[in-house]
Amino acid sequence: MENKESFNYTYSAKEQEEIKAIRKKYAVPEETEDKMAQLRRLDAGVTQKAQVVSLVFGVIGALILGMGMSLAMTDIGKIIGLLGGMAMLIGILIGIVGIVLISVAYPIYNSIIKKEREKIAPEIIRLTDELMK
Repeated sequence: MENKESFNYTYSAKEQEEIKAIRKKYAVPEETEDKMAQLRRLDAGVTQKAQVVSLVFGVIGALILGMGMSLAMTDIGKIIGLLGGMAMLIGILIGIVGIVLISVAYPIYNSIIKKEREKIAPEIIRLTDELMK
């Protein structure tokens, strides 16, 4: 006759949740993203890339425009050794470069949106077909 003593212990609900949370950190993530979430993620990715690139162009253009305005309207030209008329001319030219960069930000946004939509269109169409069935 074998005399094995065993001991069972069950954890409380609070401890069970903590155990699950710790286990979740170390478990291999399952691909359980539902199709609607995947569709939203793909759609948001298109606009996010375009927004970042166009904002960078716009901000850099605004900074260059401001630098040109400062050179044209203040005494910074004298400080850096330019004559009054030359500082204004260079400032205006720098400002025009800034205006051009600001002006191309929106067309760049539209161009990136168009290219990214063409790139992911088959996947979006496949997902929407599955969701509408």
